[in-house]
Amino acid sequence: MVKSLRPQNYNEVLYVGHFFRKGVPVLMDLSDLPDAEAKQLVDFATGLVFGRGGALDRVDRRIFLLQP
Repeated sequence: MVKSLRPQNYNEVLYVGHFFRKGVPVLMDLSDLPDAEAKQLVDFATGLVFGRGGALDRVDRRIFLLQP
């Protein structure tokens, strides 16, 4: 199962971390965010993936797959 999330602001990064830490792959769609906030979420996701030894793949310009 892959959890698909479309954050509306940076505060919703908590949901990304929650599912990822539980071992659920997360498809993160940043299409609705301004560039600055989207970059912050990508930075967070990069750190999360690095810290857990997972993988981060760009699926489209603003869609990322985080794999535990």
